[in-house]
Amino acid sequence: MTTTTRPSLWEYANPVKFMRLTDWLLPLVGWAAAALVLVGLVWGFFFTPDDFRQGSTVKIIFLHVPSALMAINAWIMMLAASLVWLIRRHHVSALAARAAGPVGAVMTLIALFTGAVWGQPMWGTWWAWDPRLTSFLILFLFYLGYIALWSAIEDPDTAADLTAVLCIVGSVFAVLSRYAAIFWNQGLHQGASLSVAPGTRMDWAYKAPLYVAMTGFGLLFLALVLAGTRTEIRARRMSALMTRERMQA
Repeated sequence: MTTTTRPSLWEYANPVKFMRLTDWLLPLVGWAAAALVLVGLVWGFFFTPDDFRQGSTVKIIFLHVPSALMAINAWIMMLAASLVWLIRRHHVSALAARAAGPVGAVMTLIALFTGAVWGQPMWGTWWAWDPRLTSFLILFLFYLGYIALWSAIEDPDTAADLTAVLCIVGSVFAVLSRYAAIFWNQGLHQGASLSVAPGTRMDWAYKAPLYVAMTGFGLLFLALVLAGTRTEIRARRMSALMTRERMQA
């Protein structure tokens, strides 16, 4: 009598199995991301009508909203990966969190820049100390601190432990960046563009390409994190080989 065991998700915490899986998964995700981002942005910027209030300025939403969404979700992914590292000590999860840091920082910077470009004609200023904008700026600073902390500590396990703690603390600002407009019923920043709450916030002429762009940015983030994690694994292997050679010399 033979028994079969179901494959566990934790199997891919093994670097060898992770590399084998992403050998074929990464190209698929990468090409899908490129196609959807291109379609979403071209559709949104060139084939949607001007808004009756904001004119053509509103079209920056197709870049601003997806990047802002991924800036927040990247930190949430880093938090989940950091907790896995702290609880189960899987090195791939720590390396995935490290790989997500620069990607999340770039997404946050894009969101801040496009928000300023969008806000200037709407609010009459490039920047305002609005609750959501301020929490987003602090989140960006946490990203920079997270990246710097990884680079400043030589021992990789110690670096993973300390950056995981920083990630837990910074998660407060990730939540505030998402819900600041709800927590504080004031500020210049508008409410959520997309919501399950009753009431029409956006016409489908804008919503459809925005969904495409958001999906594309999500896959782009996944592709970049997979590629970055693979690079981190290779760098860890190279470091281990160099250390072994020095000890044998």
